[in-house]
Order: sequence, then C-alpha cells, then structure tokens
Amino acid sequence: MIRTAEIGNRAMKESIIRTKSYTFAVRIVRLFQWLSDTKKEYVLSKQLLRCGTSIGANVEESGGAVSEKEKEFAATVQIAFKEATETRFWLRLLRDTDYLDSAAFDSLYADCDELVRILSSITKSLREKYSSVHESFDPETYCHQLLTPNSSLLTPNSSLLLPNS
Repeated sequence: MIRTAEIGNRAMKESIIRTKSYTFAVRIVRLFQWLSDTKKEYVLSKQLLRCGTSIGANVEESGGAVSEKEKEFAATVQIAFKEATETRFWLRLLRDTDYLDSAAFDSLYADCDELVRILSSITKSLREKYSSVHESFDPETYCHQLLTPNSSLLTPNSSLLLPNS
C-alpha cells in the first residue's frame, strides 16, 4: 500500500512539474521574442531562452523513467534543477540592467522559484530513497525553501502575458 502511494505521489509531482515547466518555457519564449523585438536585446535573452526552456526539455526527457532507470531520471531532474537556478540568475540580471520591469520580473521569478522548489523536492526524495543516487548533490544548498504541502501547485503565479514596452 505504501509503495502505491509513493508511486502515485511521484506521478503527481511529475505531472505538475511537466505542466509547470512547459508553461514556464512558453513564457520564456515570449519574453525572448519581446526582448528581441522591443528592446533589441539578443545576448542575455538568448542565455535566458537556452536555460529557461531547457528546464521543461529535461523534465520531459525524464518522463519515461521506470525503476531500472532511476539514476538516469535523477540525473535529468538534477540538470533541470540546475537550469532553473541559472534561469533565476538571468532574470535578475535582466531586471538589474533595466531590460525587465519589476512586475514582469516578480511574476517570472516566482514561477521559476516554484520550479526550483519542486525539482529540489523531487531530487531530495530520490536521494533519500536511493542514497547512492547523486550523493554529492544537496538541493538545500541551492534552495532555501522546499515545497510545502500547502503550496498552490496547480495555479500559475500569473498569466503568460508580458508587459508592454
């Protein structure tokens, strides 16, 4: 019975992270388009596009993992986690260099931070279950707050719209 609950909980987390990472990737693509077209910014926004869309791509890649591929699944989730933390850096840099206003930044950063917490929680659960999987990786080093049971996982922090120029 516990095993079934574990599998169900993991499947639910995977479904949530797949949906949220895809939605976030769409927002990142739209932000890239807006920065390129409106602000004529190509270098920073290209970095953001690369890592911001890579989160969902890695989550999607990990989606077919079964028990014998647990290490591969954990490695791919860890890559997605690292891409999400890098995305936070580029978002902060775009805000601090006046390419991104506070409202857009706050919304995107909150969504990205939620992805970091979810991925951190998945990685931590896998690490606890399979202590040999990525022993050197400690998500608490990178993430100050883990996913809480009261989190609103199914509600995005904002719409996919970006601010007007």
